[in-house]
Amino acid sequence: MTIQMTKPSRYNIKGLYAVTPDILEVELLCEKVRLTLEGGASLVQYRNKFADKQLLLRQATALLALCRSFGVPLIINDHLDLCAQIDADGLHVGASDCDLSAARRLLGPHKIIGASCYNWLDLAIQAEAAGASYVAFGACFASETKPNAVHAPLSLFAEAKQKVKLPLVGIGGIHIDNAHQVIDAGADALAVITDIFYDDDIRHITQRYTQLFHA
Repeated sequence: MTIQMTKPSRYNIKGLYAVTPDILEVELLCEKVRLTLEGGASLVQYRNKFADKQLLLRQATALLALCRSFGVPLIINDHLDLCAQIDADGLHVGASDCDLSAARRLLGPHKIIGASCYNWLDLAIQAEAAGASYVAFGACFASETKPNAVHAPLSLFAEAKQKVKLPLVGIGGIHIDNAHQVIDAGADALAVITDIFYDDDIRHITQRYTQLFHA
């Protein structure tokens, strides 16, 4: 299933990277994502660890149409087949997910492919060589979504800037009061779930994050 809409003309891995929570209701998920887009989110990652294949397809298809209407890339977490099926703008993989080189061969040269590199600089170097578009380090702080995640020191971003030429994404435990620390450390984008999607005013909190990149 391919959505025939105008795709983003260029990808800029910078700013707030909204990662969806595990919401099963399609309409509720889309409404929350719409508010982040209205607030200025630069990218959206569709991630749902509890949805079956049918729901994954329904939600991803709806989100792709929504993101395309804002000219914002939709990245699919983990599911290479789903990304290819709906012609999403990119894929995000972890170390234990699909092979990054194989994903690049299947998706072609123009799709975004992001790689979780945790606190491993060597993994980021390997990801760049395999064709990644960006690398993500984290958890930067204690994470509610992944409480057992490894800790990535903020000093890793400055070190990575010397070793890889890709945009760097910070993830894990980021909230509006510590976000500037990750940006100051060298992150080009901040991947956030809980602090935006469970805020009482999603549009406003997203705007606050967006303003951090223009300070």
